[in-house]
Amino acid sequence: MDYYVSLNSPWTHLGAARLMEVTSRHGATVRSHPIDVGSVFSASGGLPLPKRSPQRQAYRIQELARWRDALAIPIDLEPKHFPANETTAAHCVLAVREMIGDQPAVDLAHRVLKALWEEQADTGDRDTIGRLISDVGLDGSSILEDADDERWAVLRSQETRVAIDRGVFGVPTYAVGEDIFWGQDRLDFLDRRLGAGC
Repeated sequence: MDYYVSLNSPWTHLGAARLMEVTSRHGATVRSHPIDVGSVFSASGGLPLPKRSPQRQAYRIQELARWRDALAIPIDLEPKHFPANETTAAHCVLAVREMIGDQPAVDLAHRVLKALWEEQADTGDRDTIGRLISDVGLDGSSILEDADDERWAVLRSQETRVAIDRGVFGVPTYAVGEDIFWGQDRLDFLDRRLGAGC
């Protein structure tokens, strides 16, 4: 399963634990793609949060509060460091995925999101990212050094283009074959799709 994420997205964070439960139950491999959502919005007609109408911004806060309470996930509705510069974190996730494996990359992406939305951490800060990498049992210094390689920026750009061509227009998006499921509120449908097999 391809997992298109933003490391700033509260919706990705709210769906993280349930996604892992669903995919584990079906024995599905999850491959994370920390795409550039700004480019996705530009290509698909979406707007970044600050450019949305006041009504949409207000409703987003209401929905976040509803899902926070329903799922008992203690997110801050307006975290101190949102939106964080996610470039370094995204490159670290890609480096971990390519050099270590899919699941450690997913673990790191989810750790970054938890730090931003529950712990008031600045996930755009290199020292913070190094600590979060260590939190998931990896070598923070080594991975940060690897993440400085230009190839991760190139790969992220390529994967963003693939996502757009595949029909992705927001995050999180879960993709299995030709089927895409946008939003953590579509996990029940992903569950059914995985249950149906390939």
